[in-house]
Amino acid sequence: MNLTTEIAVIGAGHAGGEAARAAARLGCDTVLFTLSLDAIANMPCNPSIGGTGKGHLVYEIDALGGEMGRAADAVTLQSRTLNLGKGAAVHSKRIQADRRAYAAYMKRVLEKTPGLRLVQAEVTALITEPDADGTPRVCGVETRLGERWSCGGAIIATGTHLDGRVFVGDRNYAAGPDGLLPAVGLSASLEALGLTLMRFKTGTPARVKRQSVDFSVLEIQPGEDKPTPYSADTPEDAFDGMEQLPCHIVYTNAETHRIIRDNISRSAMYSGQIHGTGPRYCPSIEDKLVRFADKERHQLFVEPMGADTDELYIQGFSTSLPPDVQHAMLRSLEGFANAEIMRYAYAIEYDCADPTQMTADLAFRAVRGLWGAGQFNGTSGYEEAAAQGLVAGINAALALRGREPMILPRASSYIGTLIDDLVTKGTNEPYRMMTSRSEYRLLLRQDNADRRLTPVGREVGLIGDERWAEYEAKQEAIDAECARLESTYLSPSAENNAILGELGQVPLTTGISLGDLLRRPGIVYAALAKLDPARPALSRRVVTGVEVGIKYAGYIKRQLAEVARLEKREAYRLPEDIDYSAITGLRIEAAQKLTRLRPKTLGQATRISGVSPADIGVLMIYLGIK
Repeated sequence: MNLTTEIAVIGAGHAGGEAARAAARLGCDTVLFTLSLDAIANMPCNPSIGGTGKGHLVYEIDALGGEMGRAADAVTLQSRTLNLGKGAAVHSKRIQADRRAYAAYMKRVLEKTPGLRLVQAEVTALITEPDADGTPRVCGVETRLGERWSCGGAIIATGTHLDGRVFVGDRNYAAGPDGLLPAVGLSASLEALGLTLMRFKTGTPARVKRQSVDFSVLEIQPGEDKPTPYSADTPEDAFDGMEQLPCHIVYTNAETHRIIRDNISRSAMYSGQIHGTGPRYCPSIEDKLVRFADKERHQLFVEPMGADTDELYIQGFSTSLPPDVQHAMLRSLEGFANAEIMRYAYAIEYDCADPTQMTADLAFRAVRGLWGAGQFNGTSGYEEAAAQGLVAGINAALALRGREPMILPRASSYIGTLIDDLVTKGTNEPYRMMTSRSEYRLLLRQDNADRRLTPVGREVGLIGDERWAEYEAKQEAIDAECARLESTYLSPSAENNAILGELGQVPLTTGISLGDLLRRPGIVYAALAKLDPARPALSRRVVTGVEVGIKYAGYIKRQLAEVARLEKREAYRLPEDIDYSAITGLRIEAAQKLTRLRPKTLGQATRISGVSPADIGVLMIYLGIK
């Protein structure tokens, strides 16, 4: 039997699913290998999609033509927008997802994607052959059953399965997340090819039976009214009138902390068993008590795992303490005196790649025809994984078709920021996206993700004609309404001032445009309706685009000017054969870093850790850049 494909995707989590679907949609015969067909798009950790910074990634994935936004909309149990008390740049959508429905949705979508085959098999080795210059090139993969598949390229998206090991107290064993199998053998194959692997760690809290919790003493956290969907393909009124499942809030207390401190030596993390680095922004509860010893309590969120299950997820209570301690600390919480654990918490250690071995298209320098995505690249989170998977899938397909890679600059997207951070700075802990990571966050809002990236998705080939027509119509409506508001003036009439008084606004003494009026603090687009009877009927998505565009016009203009100022440096391509060690005045550390990472542009070089502004100045003089 001739086993052959163009692109082999190893791992069918959030990264692998997006990668495989994108590659197949771009015309490449693709095989998606998974340890279990029943675990495609599994959510082994929190049952949610989005959050601060992460919600931006989901909108951007959708804008490029990815699947995560549509899937999240289809399985939403509750939706909230975080940071509404702050500016629009940091507004971040987060939904509670039905985890089993999400996995089923993605499995079905992948099964129905033309040109994509799903194969339950463990890939244990890459098969390579040397290029003319001796550099290895991927030409196939081998499975544990001994099958050999020839291919033109491979994408590794192994999540936390790669040589995975689970820790609970003093017990540990080889395993993947959620009781699944680990991926054994592939790490050795990658290291034999000269790739550098790291050891990271993450964890998850216990799952608790709903009927064993007393919700009457917990703080309820309802969903928001009329939430906006993630995907442009989902009708904006899809959630209007939907009965959303509530979440709840509970807090640790002095007794909880006593139990944890008395038993902290029994934690796998503090007993020396775990050697991998854990996530700074999602620490275990024992790590929180050590790092924030002065805090009297920690907030925990009680979240539903699905509409048809009694499992609850206790966000913020991740631990590797043994089962008896898990029971005691849970039952110390208010409302949890009779709590029953359905799944025990655990920590998991796994192999991942040093992302500085990759270029901005997520391709490895040392092995041609090989891309990485997701937690394999040192990140944490479903959203970061899906974003990288989409980019890796696109670029693998483009490479096999002889097209230039899709490189997203930092100023274009959080996806661009994520990848640039990884390949230029690297990471010594699981990387998590946050809005603070971008210097352009006023430009990179959720509401304009389509304006920033849908033309890119169209050029690549993932945005079809119908979606493109809808996109163009939306942007035209936003532009037209912004122009109308800026050119429509109100007089300081008694009638107008009376309406402004009702809105708590100072009266007019001279004419003012509706745009300037909208820029006033406390004024929203809907409030201007009485003053603007001729306004057109607009969708909520268009109104959001208009409101943010008008209110932040001045700030946006200044940030765009800053982007333009930096574009020359950012776009200047560095010669691929430059000998950094021969540049007089360049520090040894800088020369070594530049030689190892081989930045494509001067802008990328400026962001490499260990390369100072003085080094960049020397480099610019050497290259004759003014």
